[in-house]
Amino acid sequence: MDSLKSQSEKIQVEVVYGLGHRQRLLSLSLEPGSTVEQAIKESGIIDFFPEIDLTENKVGIWNRVVKLSTVLDDLDRIEVYRPLIADPKEVRKRRAEKAKLEGRADKTTGGRVNPLAKKEEEQ
Repeated sequence: MDSLKSQSEKIQVEVVYGLGHRQRLLSLSLEPGSTVEQAIKESGIIDFFPEIDLTENKVGIWNRVVKLSTVLDDLDRIEVYRPLIADPKEVRKRRAEKAKLEGRADKTTGGRVNPLAKKEEEQ
């Protein structure tokens, strides 16, 4: 009976991490008051993905970035995020410049080329 009671007092959480070709979702039971960092370490996910560095990788709970010291609630899903390879703003900027050069974007506004504008110029 005591084991049932102590089991029901624990919280259930998931720890997830993924790469393009491989991912893991690990479920575990923890004591109430456990932190994100404790859950990640106890889950063993770092054994599967040794590239995880908790001093570098950001972490979150249900798509919201949190600190490693955040106390967990029952049924939380902890996500370990991969570092960004490129700045998203810089990637968009380069893609827009390329579209302008290729004639797929208006050189003034950067938006799509107006197909009607070319027809009006021809007339």
